[in-house]
Amino acid sequence: MTDTVSDTETAPSAPTDPTASTQARTSIVGKRRVGDSVFLGLSTTAAVSIMIILAGVAIFLILRGLPAITANWSEGDLAGYQNGQWSNFWEYVGPLLFGSVWAAFIAMIIGTPVAIGIALFISHYAPRRVAGALGYVVDLLAAVPSIVFGLWGIIVMRPLLLPVGEFLNKYLGWIPLFQGPVSSTGSTMLTGGVVLAVMILPIVTSITREIFLQTPRLHEEAALALGATRWEMIRLAVFPYARSGMVSATLLGLGRALGETMAIALIVSPSLIYSVLLLTDGYNSQTIAANIALNFPIATDLQRSALIGTGLMLFVISLAVNMFARYIIGATGPGAKGRKKGKRS
Repeated sequence: MTDTVSDTETAPSAPTDPTASTQARTSIVGKRRVGDSVFLGLSTTAAVSIMIILAGVAIFLILRGLPAITANWSEGDLAGYQNGQWSNFWEYVGPLLFGSVWAAFIAMIIGTPVAIGIALFISHYAPRRVAGALGYVVDLLAAVPSIVFGLWGIIVMRPLLLPVGEFLNKYLGWIPLFQGPVSSTGSTMLTGGVVLAVMILPIVTSITREIFLQTPRLHEEAALALGATRWEMIRLAVFPYARSGMVSATLLGLGRALGETMAIALIVSPSLIYSVLLLTDGYNSQTIAANIALNFPIATDLQRSALIGTGLMLFVISLAVNMFARYIIGATGPGAKGRKKGKRS
């Protein structure tokens, strides 16, 4: 027995080839490095191409819009353009900017609470089968073309909102928003805002729903274990975690509302004026996108330059909205408190 054990303990190990193992390790590392290099190249190309495309769009808008921006609007093709006596480009684009922001603001006021409520119902209240079907229907709305929403607004929403407009004007007419003669056709900013609100629902709902579902399960279970109701758990655990995502979803919806064209062009009866009236016909502020769509085919070269110049202003507004969104996310997102404490210390 002693001899057997000693033979076993002193038995030489299997011979190894250090050269072969080194070559295999080098081959694996080389393959990984090639894959990393390819992926890095593709990622860098994609990032640089986005910047190039964005710069190209900005340069195109500036070059094509500059003749109208610097032109004398009291003479030539721009004199009395669209039945307005504009002394310069900024007087012309001012009402359009106001109309675009005002229509998008109405849509966000109406649509954002509804979208967040739908996302919360799908993620935390609805049974699994109902949540899956409802989520599919909401996502399907994103595939509906704008022209279909516009036709739906004309055929369905305009007659449906006529009694609402009369009621608001009768009982809340002392508020400036609901003053003025009530439209008999329904071609009002209120109808356009409602249709825009429905159009932004898929974006805001989908992103918010995914953010709600990413809330750490342990946070929710801890709140429930401490005796919180489901609403208290959502308010204390879900909303703080999803705050930055909710802001991002809302601002993406705002970008969709700012750039919408056909729905507003079909529904609203606009004018180039500053107006906050919601129930009137013909006293609604025009939006930049709808104005371009309606007037571009019949415009002269200088008038098209003016329309492209308004597109440049919309581009700047959209860029400012995105920069503001990044600031809000950085100020309210995860780690913001830690960054603030680090700056103070």
